[in-house]
Amino acid sequence: MSADFQKILGVLRAHEVEFVVVGALAAVLQGAPIMTLDVDVVHRRTPENIDRLIAALRELDAHFRGHGERKLVPQVSHLESRGHQLLTTKGGALDVLGAIEDGLDYHALIEESVGVEIEGEVLRVLSLARYVALKERSDRPKDQARLSVLRQTLRESGE
Repeated sequence: MSADFQKILGVLRAHEVEFVVVGALAAVLQGAPIMTLDVDVVHRRTPENIDRLIAALRELDAHFRGHGERKLVPQVSHLESRGHQLLTTKGGALDVLGAIEDGLDYHALIEESVGVEIEGEVLRVLSLARYVALKERSDRPKDQARLSVLRQTLRESGE
């Protein structure tokens, strides 16, 4: 099942959560013709932002994937960490990350993000150049398979 990106991002924005979109969706939002089935975000890990994120996750009925019938919901302690919270929501899969490769957290990523307008609002998205650089170091077959398309999109964008 693919994610309803607009629903998930809309709820996060409505709750004024500070985050950067990373992962394949960041590339898609910058014109890469690839497919993704989830939303990946790195959030700012301040107490105020985590409170807003918790409220957004409640609205999305978020719970951890892979726990069967038990709906384990993320708590503040999960969101304070640099770890990855792999969630299912009523909008689809949402990965809430404290940091990504090289320990890049919100503060580092905001510097490497670009603004992308969606429905009249600007969303912070990991730059395509940085996304490609991260994927070039990956040995995952999925990442390697996308690289030629990502590089071509980057060339065409002039970034």
